[in-house]
Amino acid sequence: MKSRTLATAVFAAGCLIAGAGQAQPTPNPLDVIPDNMPFDVPYGAPISLDRAESLIAAAVAESKKRNWKMNVAVVDSGGNLVAFQRMDGAQLASIAIAEHKARAAAKFRRETKLLENAIQTYNYVATLDDVIASRGGIPLIEGGKLIGAIGCSGGAGSQDEAVCKVGAASLK
Repeated sequence: MKSRTLATAVFAAGCLIAGAGQAQPTPNPLDVIPDNMPFDVPYGAPISLDRAESLIAAAVAESKKRNWKMNVAVVDSGGNLVAFQRMDGAQLASIAIAEHKARAAAKFRRETKLLENAIQTYNYVATLDDVIASRGGIPLIEGGKLIGAIGCSGGAGSQDEAVCKVGAASLK
């Protein structure tokens, strides 16, 4: 009986020693409760067709300057398509992708690059409806309100983003 008690004590001590060297689990960053609501940009009046077309013209001009063939979409503050242009020779699959990037940027009120980063860190982002984890979608903010978004596709994500930023910058 004493040997069984001694064996149990030795086993328990071994477990404690083995567990002491293990790293403690890292805290989950999603458990942090922010003071303010992130990306709390109010929705504004939807972008007009004329303004949407001018943003597309700026993005297409940048694409031509760089010899890139792009699809460019602009949606309103509700994520509804306002204007679209496909450059000659632009990839057909990128038609839907450009629209999806614009819709995601409007619906989530953030650049799709942030969704791309989030999906690499937080796998749960892939479970959200309408996520596109690829840069090239930029919300359009005017007077502190979301009026729409622009999405570009046809090249590498960094190319799509560069063209989109030029289009979005022409809003000002």
